[in-house]
Amino acid sequence: MKKKLLKISIIGKTNAGKSTLLNGLIGETISITNKKINTTEDLILGILNIKNNQLVFYDTPGLQHLKKININNKKLKQNLWNGLNESDLIIYLVDVRKYNSNEIINNINKLNELKKNIIIIFNKNDLIDKKEILPKIKELNKEIKLDSFFSISAKKKLGLTLLNKYLLSKAYNSDWLYNNNEISNKDDIFISNESTRNAILTLLHKEIPYNIKIKNKMFKYLKNGDLKIKQEIQIKNKRYKKIILGRNGEKIKEIRIKSQTSISKILKNKIHLYIHLTTLNADKI
Repeated sequence: MKKKLLKISIIGKTNAGKSTLLNGLIGETISITNKKINTTEDLILGILNIKNNQLVFYDTPGLQHLKKININNKKLKQNLWNGLNESDLIIYLVDVRKYNSNEIINNINKLNELKKNIIIIFNKNDLIDKKEILPKIKELNKEIKLDSFFSISAKKKLGLTLLNKYLLSKAYNSDWLYNNNEISNKDDIFISNESTRNAILTLLHKEIPYNIKIKNKMFKYLKNGDLKIKQEIQIKNKRYKKIILGRNGEKIKEIRIKSQTSISKILKNKIHLYIHLTTLNADKI
């Protein structure tokens, strides 16, 4: 049986549910989910192998980087366009509760410059009356011609089977890009670092989460099977240190416990997480 391949980028505004959709399609947590902007900084790649088909998904940074360009989001913009250029098909994911026809039409017209197949997926359909979706599809169909529309709930995994069936129908004869046992281009160290970054995104406010880096210092399985992880939170401003530590070290403890619990759940192992704070020069962050 000939092998088939399809490369898909998932694009949408912050909180549209891109990472949740990717995790749901792959069946594993490989991309963190958080309600704050720019949760996905890297180009996360998910791999789904079904029989002779390989679906490669790119979870891209938020759609707001499609047109913007400045020094702060240069990396995010580059990762977004890398995912789009690599893909055969683009999934435009929309939080159906925040539907804006003009915005969608403008973005689709911009994406059409890439000459790729594009589908629109209305996500979070469990949170609205499903009768509201068809008029939205009809409205968009008058202005833009797309290959297909889907209505899903990525969080509750509703509609994913039908979506998968459609994606498999678009796969073409090709050698696979990845081995049969691979599900992501990101390893467990990346996942554990992302879990800590996610904990910081959740528990800290304002600009702090976006001015740090998480660096792994140790990732070691102990003789009893437990996993020992040491991480370094690198900050570029000394004033952040007091905030991240919190009163009597309570905030950093909360971050550690939240991240440790998350890593344990994802890696299905008992985790011993140790976190250290260090201040670096701003240009190293």
